[in-house]
Amino acid sequence: MVHEAEFLPSTGTSILSVLQGGYNHPLAREWQEERPLTKSMFIYPLFITDSPDDETEIPALPNIKRYGINKLIPYVKTLVDKGLRAVILFGVPLKDGVKDEVGTAADDPEGPVIMAIKALRQNFPDLYIMCDVCLCEYTSHGHCGILYKDGSINRETLALRIGAVAVNYAKAGANCVAPSDMVDGRIKDIKTGLISAGLAHKCLLMSYAAKFLGNLYGPFRDAAGSAPSHGDRKAYQLPPGGAGLARRALIRDMDEGADAVIVKPSTFYLDIVSDASRLCENYPICAYHVSGEYAMLHAAAEKGIVDLKGIAFESHQGFVRAGARLIISYFTPEFLDWLDM
Repeated sequence: MVHEAEFLPSTGTSILSVLQGGYNHPLAREWQEERPLTKSMFIYPLFITDSPDDETEIPALPNIKRYGINKLIPYVKTLVDKGLRAVILFGVPLKDGVKDEVGTAADDPEGPVIMAIKALRQNFPDLYIMCDVCLCEYTSHGHCGILYKDGSINRETLALRIGAVAVNYAKAGANCVAPSDMVDGRIKDIKTGLISAGLAHKCLLMSYAAKFLGNLYGPFRDAAGSAPSHGDRKAYQLPPGGAGLARRALIRDMDEGADAVIVKPSTFYLDIVSDASRLCENYPICAYHVSGEYAMLHAAAEKGIVDLKGIAFESHQGFVRAGARLIISYFTPEFLDWLDM
């Protein structure tokens, strides 16, 4: 709606040009936020190892550690007490000989993810437990799935394998499964598997529908031990300039039964978050603030270029402004404190 400007005779100033009175007070500034950040938006990534007493710092990810089951529960309790509502689990097998060409360890009942699901469910009944579903942490070659002899992804075999892993996580008690492999058809196979197992009504399927290849995953790969031993992931993760491919992938995954979608990374892809908010307007949209984005903000703060808290708020408010309802963020513990201040 266009308003006709009305000028004050004494100053020549348009009434409509005077905006600062609307945000001159801290509370008034909060009122200007169309959708403020809340604790319930945040999902915290947890790296779980198969060494029960492990508690290892990750140099490339300040303040983030890998945890064994025995260390995980006391740590998570400190966050639940502050209002943590949701986590997403990443398994990190460390034992020799665990990894193979088909990622057998991904859904091992004695493996880190299924053990963590059960322990978290027992200790924190109200905590929302998401599981990243991929094979890259468990394969000997480090790729996200099963390969043909020429090194390319075997789509049919992988989609079925990913579906089986997701169903086993749901059987163990996961509230949500989130496939991140980006292989065609895996959403349909997971949804079909959940329906066949009688679990589709109890487990949300959140697709990494728009996951882009790029340079921002290095710290995560150090943490999860998931770097490819050869080649790269250009043939299955989206090219950084592929906005049209992202839109098509979002539509495809909704049609295949996704209940929510993820855009990853986030900071450089706010246009995709915005596209998702329109294309998937009736679905929860999640922005993943990935390891490289998190590490960059810490590096800038260490050099005195930015204020860490200020830049964290600015970046995460950007995700919400673009249309995200949920945020997977390594800053979650800090926001649990900051949002109480």
